[in-house]
Amino acid sequence: MGDPLILDGKATAKQILSELAADVEALRARGIVPGLAAVLVGDDPASHIYVRNKAKACEKAGIHSEVIRLPAQTTEPELLDLVRELNLRPDIHGILVQSPVPGDIDEFKVSVTVSVEKDVDGFHPDNVGRVLLGRPGFVPCTPAGVLELLKRYDIDPAGAEVVIAGRGNIVGKPLGALLIQKAAGANATVTVCHSRTRDLAAHCRRADIVVAAMGQPELITGDMIREGAVVVDVGVNRVEDPGTEKGYRVTGDVHFESVAPRCRAITPVPGGVGPMTIAMLLRNTVASAGRL
Repeated sequence: MGDPLILDGKATAKQILSELAADVEALRARGIVPGLAAVLVGDDPASHIYVRNKAKACEKAGIHSEVIRLPAQTTEPELLDLVRELNLRPDIHGILVQSPVPGDIDEFKVSVTVSVEKDVDGFHPDNVGRVLLGRPGFVPCTPAGVLELLKRYDIDPAGAEVVIAGRGNIVGKPLGALLIQKAAGANATVTVCHSRTRDLAAHCRRADIVVAAMGQPELITGDMIREGAVVVDVGVNRVEDPGTEKGYRVTGDVHFESVAPRCRAITPVPGGVGPMTIAMLLRNTVASAGRL
């Protein structure tokens, strides 16, 4: 095959943020400034980078961004009290508590405490249920970003065999639920694989679309992909590499060099799904503000 189509999430997200800026201006004309609060507990380096990128994107789109940094020693009751305070603030329309949180804090309790109306991450059980039932609600940002990226590159999953490598609550499960809906941009036949799947390669080889979301560096290799497939790499992994200036390199769950020549289309890492996740978060925040 020739060179694959690169699904450029960075450029697509920039376009979405430009579109959102017009929506934000319309809300400001009504006296509403969309507000997003990000709560960061502890010192996870990746979380700090991610939250900083979200804040920058908010600034570009004209969204008020508030980052609340808490020490790793923060207790679960203290965090839940903060979330309840944010639920009551009229200037905050979206709340996210950045994962991971310290191990003694129950993330499910945090998700349940965030107001459904401000749950722009789409993690509240009510919104999760709405995704499964195909009802309106906040869709988790990474699955929404994957579908939006496919849509904007005219890749229709309808009737396609889709293999999702990963069954996590943030990507794999909700993406599978979205793709099986009887709706535009869905109608796919979905197989969700995981660490106990007997022959992951065999499943991937029959797929029209492969989504890699297992958090294992370069797990998906060229011999696992059939000619002409579409590959979406959700993984972001830091791999030690003494030959680089920083001593590490960032890679996805897909071995890009061996997979790309076999693909019709593929996402890069970085610059693929990551920027789309942030764009969907901001879109959810603007939608929440627009409900007023």
